[in-house]
Amino acid sequence: MCVFCKIVAGEIPSYKLYEDDDVLAFLDIAQVTTGHVLVIPKKHYKDIFTLDKDIAQKLFAATVEMAQKLQKNLKINDLNLVNNNGKKAGQEVDHYHLHLLPRYLDDDVEFKFKRQNLSQDEMKKIQEKILDS
Repeated sequence: MCVFCKIVAGEIPSYKLYEDDDVLAFLDIAQVTTGHVLVIPKKHYKDIFTLDKDIAQKLFAATVEMAQKLQKNLKINDLNLVNNNGKKAGQEVDHYHLHLLPRYLDDDVEFKFKRQNLSQDEMKKIQEKILDS
């Protein structure tokens, strides 16, 4: 049983912020910024590739609710919504989860990406490959 399943089962304590039949939101025990929240499905799904679409709708609705609470109660204007899928992407717990990271002027958190400048032909090939069924 994974650590998040143990939290859902009540075997590990957590700082719950939202709960319904399908979704749980709680403070991340390793706060990146003050108010760092995790939103998870109660049922175990490894990643977005296995996630049920109906559960995804419920997860995102709870995520929006939590973001609005963070904005109102922590007085933030900025927030990162982060989701990692697989080791290469930085997923540390193999249970689907969304990170809500409130942002503050002096929080010293950075996200940097090396961007590619592709030609229209290269973009079209990628589009066709993705849409190929």
